[in-house]
Amino acid sequence: MKTRFMKAAVVGTAAVAAFASTGAQAATATANAKALILKQITVNKTADLDYATIVTGAAASTVTVSTAGARTCGVGLTCTGTATAAAFNVTGTIGQVATISVPATVSLLGPGPAMTSTLTASAATLTLAAANSFTVGGTLSVGAGATQTDGSYSGTFTVTVDYQ
Repeated sequence: MKTRFMKAAVVGTAAVAAFASTGAQAATATANAKALILKQITVNKTADLDYATIVTGAAASTVTVSTAGARTCGVGLTCTGTATAAAFNVTGTIGQVATISVPATVSLLGPGPAMTSTLTASAATLTLAAANSFTVGGTLSVGAGATQTDGSYSGTFTVTVDYQ
């Protein structure tokens, strides 16, 4: 009885070994593992958006500061002082494209009714180089002299720069 069992076990093992060595169902493929490492993007403000000094008029109007920093004072308003567009420097991996996102508006709060400024970026994307910058201009809606309380107004906005 021992011999019969032993023979059956040897025959069974030989059959399994023969099936495994034929490779009838085996297939292989190779793949590469890759990674692109980018420097972390940084963005730093170098100037604020400043409409400077505005003297109200009899009617509501607007003051625009272009992305180049040029100011246009609306009808009935008097503008003095130096206006500036907001300016930002960006660093990251050279040659990569970064997108710039700016909110559509910012509210300027002060002693009277809030004023709204629409915002415009000088670019929507940047191809990063050794030096990178962009600016943000805007158009400020100023109330009429009787409704726009005099005083200092300010607001903050956040720009976002990210790899495309």
